[in-house]
This record gives sequence, structure tokens and C-alpha cells, in this order.
Amino acid sequence: MILSGKEILKNIGKDIIIEPFNEKRLNPNSYNLRLHDELLIYEDAVLDMKNRPKTKSIKIPKEGYTLETGKLYLARTIEKTVTNNFVPMLEGRSSIGRLGLFIHVTAGFGDVGFDGYWTLEMLCVQPIKIYPNIEIGQIYYHTIQGEYEPYSFGKYQKNDGIQPSMLYKEFL
Repeated sequence: MILSGKEILKNIGKDIIIEPFNEKRLNPNSYNLRLHDELLIYEDAVLDMKNRPKTKSIKIPKEGYTLETGKLYLARTIEKTVTNNFVPMLEGRSSIGRLGLFIHVTAGFGDVGFDGYWTLEMLCVQPIKIYPNIEIGQIYYHTIQGEYEPYSFGKYQKNDGIQPSMLYKEFL
């Protein structure tokens, strides 16, 4: 079951923490998250799962930054979230999707207990100009049934910025 906006609000500061939180970004069954002003791109022409990828940081100016097609951009939300006893999920806003911008390739699914910023894996269908602070996606919450172990020590837990792939750690 998906939580309503009113239920999300009831749980703010308890099982759901969104920092900073602004009630104006609350929707009927989700909360809008904003785009930070930094992007990461991979520098390697070929990405090797066994190796730590090299990245380059790009600052998104107030005047905007144009994303190219065929290139993966990693970004993050301004908001840090902590979720206990619910499963957080992230999707792009429909207005963003209608411009041909995907905000996640496969990682829109969160884990119970996640604490950190959401890394976005952005791809565009055609060149698009993006801006910092835009409400880029929406987080929503599912209830969870049955016993579970919360996500507490994973490689992306308690992050402080954009997280490139750490798959290489699984080969060590």
C-alpha cells in the first residue's frame, strides 16, 4: 500500500525524515525532491565493473546546463531522507518525463532504513537544459509486510553526495 500525502506528513520526524522539508512540496501521495547543483560524469570510455570508475564533477550554473543525449549524468537530490518502517521509492515527475528526461535508469527502489541523498542516474531523449533546485522527482512510500532487516551498513548508506557505482567492491 502507498502512503497518502497526509500519512507522509503524519510520519515526518518519526519514520520519515526529509531534510529540508517544505509542506508545499507534499503531493496527494508523494513528496517532490529537488535537484542539487552538481553532476558527475564518467571519464572512462569503457566502464569496467571490476574497477572503480573515474568521474568528473560539473557544476550546474543558475543559467542552466544542457544535457547531451547518449550520456549518463549522475546527480543527487538536495534533500536527505531517512526512512524507517516504510519502503521509499523514487520516480521522475510527469512534467520532467514529458520532456524526455529519465531521472533513474534502474535505481528508483529504496530500502527500509536508507539514510542519505538520492543519487539520480539521468539520461535524456534529446538535449535538455536543466537547472539547480528544480523539483526533479518524487519520493513515495510503501508499507512493508513481514519481518525485515533494515538497510544499515550498505555501501551507499549515510552518503554525503553523488554516489558513482561501487559495484567494484563486490569483486574485492
